[in-house]
Amino acid sequence: MSLSLFPFLGNAAEKLAVGAKVPAVTCNDQDGKPVELAKAGAQGYLLVYFYPKASTPGCTKQGCSLRDAWSQLQKQGVKVYGVSTDNESSQKQFKDEQSFPFALLADKDKAVTEAFGVKNLIGMASRSAFLFKDGVCVWVDPKGSTSDQAEQVLTFIKTQKH
Repeated sequence: MSLSLFPFLGNAAEKLAVGAKVPAVTCNDQDGKPVELAKAGAQGYLLVYFYPKASTPGCTKQGCSLRDAWSQLQKQGVKVYGVSTDNESSQKQFKDEQSFPFALLADKDKAVTEAFGVKNLIGMASRSAFLFKDGVCVWVDPKGSTSDQAEQVLTFIKTQKH
């Protein structure tokens, strides 16, 4: 039986794949400042991770994993953006409550989730993560690990260094 008969089981669009460029989309962060992802990811490492809803248990674990490994991520030069379809005030509250050292993007119009192919049929972002190096996707976590998201990113980066 085709999964297309049950689109709610998967994503509404094809997920961005390894080798793809950072999508040229702009989205406001938790403070209402526009972030151009292609520009942000043009040089070095950029991690863009998606979560369905701010301040929910799995989404909090995923963000806290990155927060708790922040110094290690910084040593590797990784910029991080968390993305959900929440509004700026929800993202700001979530960032402040959890002391996240990285920006959270409020993808209210769903341009970012659509560009990455992670918008589900109810319009939320499917949990996932994408790592770019110099503007090109080098790693994808299609399920978006929660408690060990940072560990997976750092392990991948270490395998790239010779």
